[in-house]
Amino acid sequence: MNPSLLWLAAALFTWGIGEGMFFYFQPLYLQQLGADPLTIGGILSVAGIAMTVAHIPAGYLADRIGRRPLLVTAWMVGVIAASLMALASSLWPFVAGLLLYGFTAFVSSPLSSYTTAARGKWSVARALTLISASFNLGMVIGPLTGGWVGDNFGIRTIYYIATGLFLLSTLFITQIRPQPRDVHSADSPPPGLLKNQRYLSFLALAFAVTFATFLAQPLTPNFLQNERGLNLSQVGLLGTLGGIGNVVLSLQFGRLKARSGYILSQASVFLFALLIWQGTGLVFYGLAYFLLGGLRAARSLGTAQIRPLIHESQMGLAYGMADTALNSTMVIAPLLAGFLYQTRPDLVYPVALVLLFIVMIASYFLAPREELQTTILEQT
Repeated sequence: MNPSLLWLAAALFTWGIGEGMFFYFQPLYLQQLGADPLTIGGILSVAGIAMTVAHIPAGYLADRIGRRPLLVTAWMVGVIAASLMALASSLWPFVAGLLLYGFTAFVSSPLSSYTTAARGKWSVARALTLISASFNLGMVIGPLTGGWVGDNFGIRTIYYIATGLFLLSTLFITQIRPQPRDVHSADSPPPGLLKNQRYLSFLALAFAVTFATFLAQPLTPNFLQNERGLNLSQVGLLGTLGGIGNVVLSLQFGRLKARSGYILSQASVFLFALLIWQGTGLVFYGLAYFLLGGLRAARSLGTAQIRPLIHESQMGLAYGMADTALNSTMVIAPLLAGFLYQTRPDLVYPVALVLLFIVMIASYFLAPREELQTTILEQT
């Protein structure tokens, strides 16, 4: 295994603990700071914009100047953002830190292209899901710890601890090695991404899948606390189970063909929405959050299906365009979730179930089949 992947895994594991400590409590803290459900949805949508705008420039720069400088920069910005959230004592200063933290999502395309280039003999799907699992393993520890800290010392304390963990993670990420830039032959350049119909068609499908899988997630902690009576420690326990699900499902689905794992990951999120909507009791909610691991697996497996559709020298930009498209769902979905919650708290779940059923059928018929992916990859 490439030593840089070990450092990357360590950095993501540590970061996962820190982010896991506050991720599931973020909507609840916004509520404590005075935001109503529609305002929370709006704030999360604006955070989605922050997560979206930088992907294409980041992917382009990764192809031009290398991936490592962008990874280190993203980690450092994350430390600053967490510090701002920790220091904020009212809603809008906290939102400023939250938006800056969302901006660090530009790391996604350099991270995916770095992992793809460093994978050695592994398949793209296996490398991406394994690295994703490192982060998700940290997310197993974070929520339970964060729930205990939040119940005993207040949610704000969580952000101070997370900042310290992010500093340690940044130390790890500085240990990864630079990679040579991938180039194409000047005599036979690959077609531009905007002329690549296979790539663009899959991008449209991946957008629909990401929207459908994300819709039910943003306000579920509020639903479970306000409508089902769970406390912060119980929500944290569910987050930990979700982290376990992220690790287990990412590793298991990553061993399958990318297309098959992609469809199964959507099915697991379908069951999450059904169990939250119709389940009664912590056991049902725990199983639901375990199955929510399919959300992160779907993202990694969607990215894995992009690589065979494009030339190696286009990886950063192609992943950046994909991340822009997929993260734009985080602008729309929380706003719609907030509107549906305000209309009727449980309405988001049947709506999500209908959308998930549609995208599973679409993925079965439209996602690239393995033999086509292999043929395209050999040509690039």
